[in-house]
Amino acid sequence: MWDFSTEPEFQAKLDWADAFVRSEVEPLDHVLGDPYDKSDARAMRLIAPLKEQVRAQRLWACHLTPEHGGQGYGQVKLALLNEILGRSRWAPSVFGCQAPDSGNAEILAKYGTAEQKARYLQPLLDGEISSCYSMTEPLAGADPTLFTTRAVLDGDHWVINGEKWFSSNARYASFLLVMAVTDDGPDRHRTMSMFIVPADTPGVEIIRDAGVGTEGADHSSHAYLRYRDVRVPADHLLGARGAAFEIAQTRLGGGRIHHGMRTIAQVRRAFDLMLERAASRTTRHGRLADLQATQEKIADSWIDIEQFRLLLLRTAWLIDKHDDYRAVRKDIAAVKVAMPRVFHDVVQRAMQLHGALGISNEMPFSAMMVEAQVMAVADGPTEVHKWTLAKSLLRDVVPGDPKFGSGHLPTLRDAAREHLAARLEAAAADL
Repeated sequence: MWDFSTEPEFQAKLDWADAFVRSEVEPLDHVLGDPYDKSDARAMRLIAPLKEQVRAQRLWACHLTPEHGGQGYGQVKLALLNEILGRSRWAPSVFGCQAPDSGNAEILAKYGTAEQKARYLQPLLDGEISSCYSMTEPLAGADPTLFTTRAVLDGDHWVINGEKWFSSNARYASFLLVMAVTDDGPDRHRTMSMFIVPADTPGVEIIRDAGVGTEGADHSSHAYLRYRDVRVPADHLLGARGAAFEIAQTRLGGGRIHHGMRTIAQVRRAFDLMLERAASRTTRHGRLADLQATQEKIADSWIDIEQFRLLLLRTAWLIDKHDDYRAVRKDIAAVKVAMPRVFHDVVQRAMQLHGALGISNEMPFSAMMVEAQVMAVADGPTEVHKWTLAKSLLRDVVPGDPKFGSGHLPTLRDAAREHLAARLEAAAADL
C-alpha cells in the first residue's frame, strides 16, 4: 500500500527546512552570484554557517548513504525535501545536493575506489569544490551511441580526444566526469567508459561557455569543451571499462525525480503569484479573480500541479519499493515528459495574467519559461522519453483481431449471446 502520510519525525525536518529556506536561503538568490563559483569568498563565508545548521539537522547530502555523510533517504523523502529546496537557486548548495555535483557524488560513492573517493568525493561532499558531468556531444544529440570522443590506453595513462557540448559548470569545476568510447563492438552500450579528469589537466580547453536563453557572457556556464590529447592516469577510470551507460543511469534516474520536485517548487511559486494577481487587480468589471477566464486558468493550473505531483511521488515510491531504476523506467519517463509541459503551461498562464509586467525582466516568469524548455531537453529530450514510455507500454500487449479488434460491439454481442445462450433460454422459459 502507498501511504500518503509522512512520519512525524521526518515531517518535523521538512517543516524546519521550509522555514529555514524561506528566511535564510531565499534572500541569497537576490544578492549572491553563481552557487558553483567556490572562488567567491564572500558567498562562501555567508553560506558556511548555514551549511553547519543543515548538518546539525542531519539534512546534509541526504541522497548519500550514512557512510558518506548522508542519511540514505529513499526517493520519496528526497522528493519531499527537494520540493522545498527547489524554491531557491542557492538552497541545493546549502543542503549539499546541487546538480550535477549530487549525481557525480552518487556515482563516485558507488563506483569509485578508495583513492578516488578521498581525492574527489570527500571535497565534493564537504562543499569545497564543484564538479562537471561532461557527456553530451555537438553531433550526437540525444543518442549517446553516436559519441565520438575517444579514450585510448597508452601505457599507464588514458589519452582522451574529442569534443563535448553543454558541460555545465565546467568553468568552476575542479574535475570533470567524462564519457568516452574505449572499445569497438556491436553493442555500443558496452563500448564506453567513464573517466575522472582533473580540470587543470593539459589539453582540457573551454572553447566557449554557452548561456541559457538571454544569459550574458558573465553568467554563461554551459561549456563547449575540447579534449586534445588529455592524459589521465589509468587509475582515473571510474568503475569498470565499458560500464559508462550503467554508471550514467545511476545518476540520471533519481536526478529526474529531484528535477521534478524542484520544478514543482517553481511552478507553485508561479501559481501563488497568479493567485495573488487575481485577487489584487481590478478591471472595470471587478477583480480579475471574478472573471471566468481567470478562474479557468487557476483551476487548470491547480489540477496540472496536483496530477504531476502525484505521478512524481508515486514514481519515487516505486523506486523505493523495487530499488531498481530499470523496473520503473516507464514511470520515470512519464515524469520527464510531464515536467516541462506542466512547468510551461502554469507559468504561461501566470505570465499572461500579469500582462506587461509578466513579460518584463522585473518578474521571474521569462526565466521560468526558459527553464521549462531546459527541462524538456536536459537528461534526454521529451521525444525520447515518450518513445521509451510507449515502447514499454506496448511490449506486453497481446495482439487482437487485426480487422475489428477486441472492442468491436457486434462481435462482443455475438460472443455474449453464445456464452449466455442456455441461461438466456432458461430465463425466457420462466417468464
